[in-house]
Amino acid sequence: MSDAWLADRMHRIDASGIRKVFDLAASMTDPVNLSIGQPHFPMPQPIAEAVKRAVDEGRNAYSQTQGIAPLREAVQQRVEAAYPGQERAAFITSGTSGGLMLALMTLVGPGDEVIVPDPWFVMYKHLTTAAGGVVVEVPTYPTFAIDVEAIAAAITPKTKLILLNSPANPTGAVCDAKTVKALAELAADRNVALLSDEIYSAFSYDGPAASPAAHNKDVIVIDGFSKSHSMTGHRVGWCHGPRHLVEQMIKLQQFSFVCSPQPSQWGALAGMDVDLAEPVAAYRRNRDHAVAELSPLVDVHSADGAFYLFLPAPGGDATAFVKRAIERELLIIPGNVFSSRDTHFRVSYATDENTLDRGLEILKSLLR
Repeated sequence: MSDAWLADRMHRIDASGIRKVFDLAASMTDPVNLSIGQPHFPMPQPIAEAVKRAVDEGRNAYSQTQGIAPLREAVQQRVEAAYPGQERAAFITSGTSGGLMLALMTLVGPGDEVIVPDPWFVMYKHLTTAAGGVVVEVPTYPTFAIDVEAIAAAITPKTKLILLNSPANPTGAVCDAKTVKALAELAADRNVALLSDEIYSAFSYDGPAASPAAHNKDVIVIDGFSKSHSMTGHRVGWCHGPRHLVEQMIKLQQFSFVCSPQPSQWGALAGMDVDLAEPVAAYRRNRDHAVAELSPLVDVHSADGAFYLFLPAPGGDATAFVKRAIERELLIIPGNVFSSRDTHFRVSYATDENTLDRGLEILKSLLR
């Protein structure tokens, strides 16, 4: 096979640096893994039982493209209660990543610009490229707070979309309510779409995370069960937004993902009644512990949500620092996976206390 067979877009999409770390972890005997971006706690038992029951009852075929009716209706009711009078439409996606891809493919065409605060979740850049769009990065270093004036200055006649992720991966930053409102109003004033990736909304430790959908009826919101309910492998997310846009996304899902896996959707329906207080409290304790241990040695900014710290590497070379960490059997992620810069590294504290402590001891010795 010749490289000439490949579409040009594939030459502009790199293999995920996170996957490379995962592959490395598989070859190590006893790694201390603070790299992984998924919860470590088991999927709640009511969800597991509902999935098993769905399989046993033969609910293994395709569902409706927009999701099984009971789950879709439950999400719709939650959305209507949160945003009364907006006439938002909701549907079930094949994971939050699936919803993100549907939104970008529906909204972004060749040459369209997508404004993304830097650092960004790794998929934003590459899915925009796959859609033919151009990522316009707006730096948020060193505090990772979004500057609305900088976002406004980046808008051009080619701007189609602004991407907001709060609580954020990789930084852990939670956008304050005033900034969220200003972004929503900016998007409405400039007639630019605003997509809010709220997959970590359950993990906002110092108060509820604000959504721009409260201030702009045209905001597209993507969320899901993967992180909050430890269902990353089940691929159940949801999206809500203006009805005409949602209808186009459903149409595209019909010819791509088809639907979210049906047994997992029945599990997610059971998950809507699960109390998440315990895992959220556990990760808040992990956050507090990690910040207390590392703050004397390194500047820690915006550790407000999700389950990540994004820390400056000594000497400003994150890749070199990560290599040193791997030599000590510690797995973390270099910042160039998430950014045009390689000055920081990501630490995940979504793990048990013993593993976190082992990792923090190695990190502290390296930072000293």
